[in-house]
Amino acid sequence: MIEILSPTQLPRAREAGALVADILQTLKGRCEVGTNLLDIDRWAQAMIVEAGASSCYVDYAPSFGRGPFGHYICTSVNDAVLHGLPHDYALADGDLLSLDLAVSVGGVVADSAISFIVGDSKPSESVALIAATERALAAGIAAVGPGARIGDISHAIGTVLQDAGYQVNTQFGGHGVGSTMHQDPHVSNTGRPGRGYKLRPGLLLALEPWIMADTDELITDEDGWTLRSKTGCRTAHSEHTIAITEDGAEILTLPRRA
Repeated sequence: MIEILSPTQLPRAREAGALVADILQTLKGRCEVGTNLLDIDRWAQAMIVEAGASSCYVDYAPSFGRGPFGHYICTSVNDAVLHGLPHDYALADGDLLSLDLAVSVGGVVADSAISFIVGDSKPSESVALIAATERALAAGIAAVGPGARIGDISHAIGTVLQDAGYQVNTQFGGHGVGSTMHQDPHVSNTGRPGRGYKLRPGLLLALEPWIMADTDELITDEDGWTLRSKTGCRTAHSEHTIAITEDGAEILTLPRRA
């Protein structure tokens, strides 16, 4: 299903997006050496509940996971890149942490992810991984405009990632959002321009470039959820929810505070 929001629904999408962004920034500010992933999950839960929003993850049980997910946020560390199930782990200096959060406000969902390095150590490989996903995300958003198609976004994202020397996995990518978290159209992180669904105002898309340092192959952790690089290399993930407008894209998941 491809869902097109009405003009009256867009303010709720903006509210959901701002909430997601603010929670992620708050959590980033709290994450330090020794922070437990389960504490991050509890903090996310408290902020979602306080805002009167609904989690998209707790009862999430897709075919590819061992559901329900049972937590409020994805916490992926180092070689984990997607769907990281929070568990009893204390963050160490230099860990690369990706936080992925989706909530619903007034029946409209927003979804975003950030990657950052914990502590004072800044491994150059981790810095480069994060920067590449952020550049790719910006390129994908910039490809949105009148007459654009999904393939234009995919091509823009993939070009940045591949030019930076990374392989691109196409099993998981961006997607439509609306009244539910995962909808059509699928937005691959590489593709051919001029192909695919023609973008329409009111469409919400979650664009999410993610990469692994030296592979494009994933393995599933024993928890049935966490996806890791097959080689154990480091990974990164960046994501924004955007609204397609008459003349481009509005980023909904920008934080209201730094």
